[in-house]
Amino acid sequence: MSQPKDRAMHTAEHVLNQTMVRLLGCGRAFSTHINPGKSKCDYHMDAPPTAEQAQAVEEGVNAVLARHLPVTEEFMSREEAGRLFDLARLPPDAGRTLRIVRVGDYDACPCIGEHVANTAEIGTFRLVSHSFENGVLRVRFRLG
Repeated sequence: MSQPKDRAMHTAEHVLNQTMVRLLGCGRAFSTHINPGKSKCDYHMDAPPTAEQAQAVEEGVNAVLARHLPVTEEFMSREEAGRLFDLARLPPDAGRTLRIVRVGDYDACPCIGEHVANTAEIGTFRLVSHSFENGVLRVRFRLG
């Protein structure tokens, strides 16, 4: 079982991913590394975000966290999930029934990780830094 900080960081990643999709029009992170102290997510992008866009991402994530959204799970067939979500990152042996994690009405995606029960448990999201190279935006973030 993961520690509370790990669950908070992982749940924050869900909110960050959806915020990136909504504000910058990119897909969800194709690579992530979640640590209790500092985490990173990599996104395919055509250009680096402006300082204003980066600030908007941080503010957007914090606005969602401040809504104190419930984090719930549901199960659905792989076939049904395939109609609703991109399953490309799932391993073939993920099974015929998939777990979908929802962050209130803001985000939903297949996930096997552990999460907090409510975004109120996460605290403040801080975008520590970001870098852009060869079409990849790396976002580094902390909580607290």
